[in-house]
Amino acid sequence: MGIFSRKDNETATATADSAVNPDLAALTGEYTIDPAHSTFGFVARHAMVTNVKGSFQDFTGTLHLDGTDPSNSTATIDVVMDSIETGNADRDGHLKSADFFKTDEFPAMTFRTTKAEALGGDDYRITGDLTILGTTRPLTIDLEFNGAAKDPFGNERVGFEGKAEILRSEWGLTWNAALETGGVLVSDKIKLNFDISAIRNA
Repeated sequence: MGIFSRKDNETATATADSAVNPDLAALTGEYTIDPAHSTFGFVARHAMVTNVKGSFQDFTGTLHLDGTDPSNSTATIDVVMDSIETGNADRDGHLKSADFFKTDEFPAMTFRTTKAEALGGDDYRITGDLTILGTTRPLTIDLEFNGAAKDPFGNERVGFEGKAEILRSEWGLTWNAALETGGVLVSDKIKLNFDISAIRNA
């Protein structure tokens, strides 16, 4: 049962689910993303043969959820670029350098929604402005609502999983190196993945 939609003709299903799922309209409100239980990750193809995974460790974000009208839902995310981690200190340093993110000059990456829509069931889609290196371009993210629960500390939580793909060159991330066997060292296409746990504001 999706956070943004419920079909009126699915009365039997809604009744069966009501014992384990909160009323969707009751989820409407303001939420703060919990960085200790959330992940903003990415995957890049390396040397044409393998994937390198990384994530950002320092970020903040807010959600406004509207369980009745998805178009009223919004999200804001701010990521500290110096917090990038790929499991290799030398690679992390290179990513922070002028070849890639220029973190001294551009310390943050931001995302601001411009549109939200229900796709049916637990699936929905948000579109927004992603800013990297001072360049702002649209990004569409497909999200799945994972449910809502109250944790042992009394926090009301909602959870989401998301994915998207970008071409890094569209944000000015163009550094690369040619391979002797053909192709390039780092793929232009980057896969983004999100696991989000957000706590309802008091």
